[in-house]
Amino acid sequence: MTRRYYITTPIYYVNDKPHLGHVYTTVACDALARFKRLDGFDVKFLTGTDEHGIKVKQAAEKAGMDPQAFTDQVSQTFRDLIKTMNYSNDDFIRTTEDRHEKACQILWKKLVAAGDIYLGKYSGWYAIRDEAYYGEEELTTTPDGKKIAPSGAECAWVEEESYFFRLSAWQDRLLAFYEKNPDSIMPETRRNEVISFVKSGLRDLSVSRTNFDWGVPVPDAPGHVMYVWIDALTNYITAIGYGDGEDSAEFKKFWPADLHMVGKDILRFHTVYWPAFLMAAGLEPPKRVFAHGWWTIEGQKMSKSLGNVISPDGLVARYGVDASRYFMLREVPFGNDGDFSHAQAILRINNDLANGLGNLAQRTLSMIAKNCGEAVPAFGTLTPEDKQLLEMAQVKMLAAVRTELDRQRFHKALEEIWNVVNAANGYIDAQAPWGLKKTDPARMETVLYVLAETIRCLALIVQPFVPDSAAKMLDQLSIPAHNRDFSSLDAAHALQSGTKLPPPQGVFPRIVEDEQKAANG
Repeated sequence: MTRRYYITTPIYYVNDKPHLGHVYTTVACDALARFKRLDGFDVKFLTGTDEHGIKVKQAAEKAGMDPQAFTDQVSQTFRDLIKTMNYSNDDFIRTTEDRHEKACQILWKKLVAAGDIYLGKYSGWYAIRDEAYYGEEELTTTPDGKKIAPSGAECAWVEEESYFFRLSAWQDRLLAFYEKNPDSIMPETRRNEVISFVKSGLRDLSVSRTNFDWGVPVPDAPGHVMYVWIDALTNYITAIGYGDGEDSAEFKKFWPADLHMVGKDILRFHTVYWPAFLMAAGLEPPKRVFAHGWWTIEGQKMSKSLGNVISPDGLVARYGVDASRYFMLREVPFGNDGDFSHAQAILRINNDLANGLGNLAQRTLSMIAKNCGEAVPAFGTLTPEDKQLLEMAQVKMLAAVRTELDRQRFHKALEEIWNVVNAANGYIDAQAPWGLKKTDPARMETVLYVLAETIRCLALIVQPFVPDSAAKMLDQLSIPAHNRDFSSLDAAHALQSGTKLPPPQGVFPRIVEDEQKAANG
């Protein structure tokens, strides 16, 4: 039976253009989705846009546009990233789609039937920017009397008729769920935050609005639209056919989700509200929510006013797609905050990709082309050093990378791969095949075979992270398309001596822009 894996990004809010933070989340999900596919899983990888709410309506008005036309335009900028960053998502959900409205209304009716939604009146401090209400005790007051939320957003006092979800009734059941499923919130620091928040007591949640109409209509309640979070979170089940019922084949196949990847700022919504909504509707919560950190830029917070926002197009124009993807996932322990420094990006890309893996492949394949008749060389008796490197590449590497990615430790997974890159570079220097050419040509061929086979394994396993570059490396080794998944990452699928190889070409160009400046810090 094929194993299945369902992974989602948050759906991105369409009140602004995409930036480095959006790309970071989706690249991480893309790498994991690609890895799982290559590892034999039937994968569903979802991303999309969140298009309702008062913020969107206000942004549309500011742009002098109808909300639907505005969301069509901004959503397309996120969809364009699929090509820019080479995402492999299986679906792109928009909350303005008919299928989504249908799924939201089915879920709402389930919550009403369960007795978890009731009509009341809401009054409280509301931050439009956060789409969230705050208690008086959470706010600070400025000298001119403005109320400021912990996020820095300004709050206004709001009073309106509202439907409520009985979140207060879910405290013990949520805590029991967290205890039974210790890996359901990661990393551990975020799990501790959520448990502390829930233990401090939960208040019923306002889940409808009457002060604007840009949202999913509440069934049987004219004038009410759904609060943006009950609308937005439902996207994860919309995309697998919840609107067609819990018995739909895709819903049964993929729910519960294996992983919701989110930024740390929306952790509470995904780990408190969402599992409560789902359990109230008789559905299982997701298996894991992972909250990653934020990027600063050259030590400063990303901000339009500072002019330091990095656009995906600008990133790719400067470094290329694969190098950008690699740097984001390698540089910072996933889950921590990180700083994007152009100097550090250049050093990392040049050291790891150009000098490390790229140089290893280029010099090995160039020697094979020159000395082995442009074909995979023959090999003789393997020495302990040969066997050690081959075991690292063919056996140990995949298991180690699997372990790290199953905990979303992308930087550690790449570290494991580069341990093999470094070992191979050490091996080529120690074996010195250029010297063996004169003294022992048969041994030279064996050394070059071991290196070429190691490069084959490396090219296979880096596919999720640098897909285009990995494909070029596999092409240079004449690896057929049906031998490029991880079932081929073993000795049984090793290179066949005598296989003709095309002329070698560099795969990872060196970044020369500002290189001296980068080296000097």
